[in-house]
Amino acid sequence: MTNDNHLWGIDLGGTKAEGVVLGKGGLSEILFRDRVPSESDKGYQHILGQVKKLVDQMEQKMGYRPAKLGIGTPGTLDPKLGIMKGCNTVAMNFQPMKADLEKLLNMEIAIANDANCFALAEARLGVVKQKFPEAKVVFGVIMGTGVGGGLVVDGKVLNGLQGIGGEWGHNFLDASGGPCYCGKSGCVEKVLAGPALEKYYASISGHQKRLKEVYDLFKAGDVHAKQTIERMTHFFGLAISVIVNVIDPDVIVIGGGVGNIDEIYTDGVASAKKFAFNNGVLDTPIVKPTLGDSAGVFGAAFLVA
Repeated sequence: MTNDNHLWGIDLGGTKAEGVVLGKGGLSEILFRDRVPSESDKGYQHILGQVKKLVDQMEQKMGYRPAKLGIGTPGTLDPKLGIMKGCNTVAMNFQPMKADLEKLLNMEIAIANDANCFALAEARLGVVKQKFPEAKVVFGVIMGTGVGGGLVVDGKVLNGLQGIGGEWGHNFLDASGGPCYCGKSGCVEKVLAGPALEKYYASISGHQKRLKEVYDLFKAGDVHAKQTIERMTHFFGLAISVIVNVIDPDVIVIGGGVGNIDEIYTDGVASAKKFAFNNGVLDTPIVKPTLGDSAGVFGAAFLVA
């Protein structure tokens, strides 16, 4: 038994692997959704075993195993070498995960990083489909503990020649960001990620605070929090203007914890307007997502649509 109208996807993270099966109704027809711990600290082979465990559960529930499965990961598959790279789940780096899973599961595997899956889900199911149904080019941003980007064109992920299409977080933004784990310095991630914002606040205030606390202090009028948020919106505008100038997307969707800061959509957009190469005009909608934490697994399913 098979059903070509069903989409199977797995969101593979450092702590859990979540699986979903979507019917033709999309969000209104979720046929399976569950998770298992990925237990990545136990190594690469154990991660593969946990994925198999989840797929077996999905098969038991659905009564069949499909020909194709989409998987979202915290890194990128190098299309030339066939190995994973850039994974913060370090056990996956330099491993032929796609080939290994195809052999283990006896099915075709499509892999994309979590930012691409986020962008794909919001384009196919989320805010873009709901509010901008005519959009062709969608850029998805994740600003949380790290910073990533994903590019979707005509409902498909644009991976690029080297598998790094949409990689926004590791472009140079400002030297004040300091050294990055990627080996460069001043990356977007080192300026705009949550930990970077917390580090900056601590450096000027002398107090360690979580980002939510910094934002609460900003709303209460704290001078150091104000400086932190104003710096963030300035550099957000500068960084996102590069995306506007190079790609000129129809919609930009901002996910991750930093994306909950409302000033991104006002002061951040005003900053982008100054830096974009368009005579001070910025028509690009920059919006919040609607799918929340569900975006990753839904986007993974749409990799095989």
